[in-house]
Amino acid sequence: MEQQVQRARAAFRSGRSRPLRFRLQQLEALRRMVQEREKDILAAIGADLCKSELNAYSHEVISVLGEIDHVLEKLPEWVTPKAAEKNLLTMMDEAYIHSEPLGVVLIIGAWNYPFVLTIQPLIGAIAAGNAVIIKPSELSESTAKILAKLFPQYLDQDLYNVINGGVKETTELLKQRFDHILYTGSTAVGKIVMEAAAKHLTPVTLELGGKSPCYIDKDCNLDIACRRITWGKYMNCGQTCIAPDYILCEPSLQSQIVQKIKETVKEFYGENVKESPDYERIINLRHFKRIMNLLEGQKIAYGGEADEATRYIAPTVLTDVNPETKVMQEEIFGPILPIVPVTNADEAIKFINDHEKPLAFYIFSNNDKLIKRMIDETSSGGVTGNDVIMHFTLNSLPFGGVGECYFLLSMEIVHPHKGAAHLIGLLNKLSSLLGGPLIT
Repeated sequence: MEQQVQRARAAFRSGRSRPLRFRLQQLEALRRMVQEREKDILAAIGADLCKSELNAYSHEVISVLGEIDHVLEKLPEWVTPKAAEKNLLTMMDEAYIHSEPLGVVLIIGAWNYPFVLTIQPLIGAIAAGNAVIIKPSELSESTAKILAKLFPQYLDQDLYNVINGGVKETTELLKQRFDHILYTGSTAVGKIVMEAAAKHLTPVTLELGGKSPCYIDKDCNLDIACRRITWGKYMNCGQTCIAPDYILCEPSLQSQIVQKIKETVKEFYGENVKESPDYERIINLRHFKRIMNLLEGQKIAYGGEADEATRYIAPTVLTDVNPETKVMQEEIFGPILPIVPVTNADEAIKFINDHEKPLAFYIFSNNDKLIKRMIDETSSGGVTGNDVIMHFTLNSLPFGGVGECYFLLSMEIVHPHKGAAHLIGLLNKLSSLLGGPLIT
């Protein structure tokens, strides 16, 4: 393992990753890999998460292709030195800011979106001229294997390498000296990564989880709110870092919310959710049992069915949830949606501020002043009004968190991880997968 890291460092020191032309060539090769081996990639994602081809493409591949296109278009501008403002003492001098690659970057991937959350940081690292070691999550074994197989066929074998394995291999990797480490995953493991990085004073980028609340105001379009929350919560079986984690609302709204979510689940997944090709499964048995334990002592208003053999947990809604119970003490990362009653927006704001800062906060209200007030009086990584998750798809916005779910970004190594770029331009592919036009 040390030998592979040193090989990457020697390749970086040779200087061949720095020229703009080389970076563009490698990004174009990465795009060819995704396009030419799309079926293999979709099959691997599907095997790991029981994900349909359409969902695998729309959740992961479309984002990668959009990000590559965006970087290819913008990279010549990004690498151009920027003139710096001068003062009286330096008026006759030339002053400019020149960005340079940091060196050898370690990317530790995540299992919930095993392709996009590994490849998007890679795109930025290549664009900035770095060498890269990728450690995919061992939980998404099929995707990890296909990455290890495809990389040598398309990318420079000295500069970009995949190392597979479990905790032992990751631990050994973290003993090596890197110039930057990027990790996506749990807060607990994020602390381990940061501790290992501190021994070498290595800068880190951590994208960690958090409990992302939804506040539903009594003055809102409840049909739209419940439809959008249902989509965001149960996509990928709830295994999405910015999925709505729980709902805050007045007690009188609970029964209406449950009924509308129930109707929307039926519309999205059919009468028998378990048989739907669009509903995924929990990644492994350990996480299945962890999620099921969160249901202990809860009032299940809808769902709750489970099958351990296939790691199936039905879309589930809990009502009258006590904030002190287990389901409210950790990020759920599964298809369970607790509803915590609050008397008004003031209590909702206090509830949010009394807990760790959320990665995302979703507000549903027709009252623009209330939305602005809730933004002003809370702190979170991102806020979306009257929708969920969509801030992730907007390329012009930064993406990240604060507090325990923070995302520390170093512009020298990687373009910000911002989600899907040029989304509309790729809808033709989705249209062909659906068998008809998406927009008429």
